[in-house]
Amino acid sequence: MSRLLLDLTHTSHTRARTGIQRVSRSLHTALAACGEGVLAICCDPHERAWRPLRARERRNVAGGHDAPASARGARWPLHTRLAGWLRRRRRGTGSEIRIPEMDLAGGLVVPEIFSPHTGRALPALLACVTGRRVALFHDAIVLRLPELSPPKSVGRFPAYLQELLCFDGVAAVSEASRESLVGYWRWLGITRPPAVVTLPLGLDAPVPSPYGHTNAPGAPPVVLSIGTLEGRKNHLTLLAACETLWQRGRRFELRLIGMVHPQTGRAAFRRVRALQAAGRPVRYDGPASDAAIHAAYRACVFTVYPSLMEGFGLPVLESLSYGKPCICAATGGHDDHARGGGCLALDRCDAPALAAAMERLLSDGEYLEALTDGARARTFKPWPAYAEELAGWMQTLRRREPAIQPGNFR
Repeated sequence: MSRLLLDLTHTSHTRARTGIQRVSRSLHTALAACGEGVLAICCDPHERAWRPLRARERRNVAGGHDAPASARGARWPLHTRLAGWLRRRRRGTGSEIRIPEMDLAGGLVVPEIFSPHTGRALPALLACVTGRRVALFHDAIVLRLPELSPPKSVGRFPAYLQELLCFDGVAAVSEASRESLVGYWRWLGITRPPAVVTLPLGLDAPVPSPYGHTNAPGAPPVVLSIGTLEGRKNHLTLLAACETLWQRGRRFELRLIGMVHPQTGRAAFRRVRALQAAGRPVRYDGPASDAAIHAAYRACVFTVYPSLMEGFGLPVLESLSYGKPCICAATGGHDDHARGGGCLALDRCDAPALAAAMERLLSDGEYLEALTDGARARTFKPWPAYAEELAGWMQTLRRREPAIQPGNFR
């Protein structure tokens, strides 16, 4: 039977809930729900093979963990590494890549930003897939904001963008992302790139009862910001804006949810701790479960997503789906979201602009209510509809000869 392969190498080895992991998990569920025969696979660097996921890996993909990971990296337990090494030894092979019996695969979808190891192994997998082979493209922010990105990611990204040339098509999550990818290939002089289409992502509907407030009567209003603490997310600027308002006597609590990026998020984390030590009402929850995030959205009056640049900006739409207005940038990947209502979109996300926007929502009840009504009036594409769009687009593609020859795990 023809099956659609879904590469979840990273997601199956982490409990992190970053945007890409959440997209990968939702897509896996949605493809299965819309009737696609889906087989989730991973690239095992210890077995040196592509293989279907095992029980523990499938549990990671299912998500719903009560204690999400505090780091986004993939984790291969010792017993998994040893088992892979033993299987490779029994095969008696060297560095070549083993492909299991997947030659009848009707297609391949790669929703993750794959590692160098996976990138080197992809051509061998692509060669055995008889159907269309597509990748999702999220953004090229590390090349546009290298000073706010991890150096390792900046160094890796040009190779990743060239490895995408192996695919029959690439589904960009936004028009801004599509333009950045196509523009990069044009700059490289690529004359026959894969087809690139803009397919905005789906959104999981919040259940149950997304609307309302659950914080204690008389407590200060809660302003929520969800997202990894990292350079481009602009948390230092948000904290400066909040400090300005607290100094003016404005009463509110800032609540932050998200892991700390070990390279670009430490400065913001130190500032959070300094404000807490000074008695400011800052709550930092770290990474949180789905249930905790649901409760946080219900408890807040509005959200702030001060990110300088996004490929898609999932937290903006998520806030709106809970009926909560969102302060965000009018550019940098948020502009499409902001135009539909419920957002206070800023031409710039510096501290004075953020402080002014927050003060307006905290002091002008009528304006806050109007934005709330605008948020609740929004409708969003569910994940099954996205999966159907993706599967339908794949059928229109023509197979291409691989631009990169099969490699090995060296």
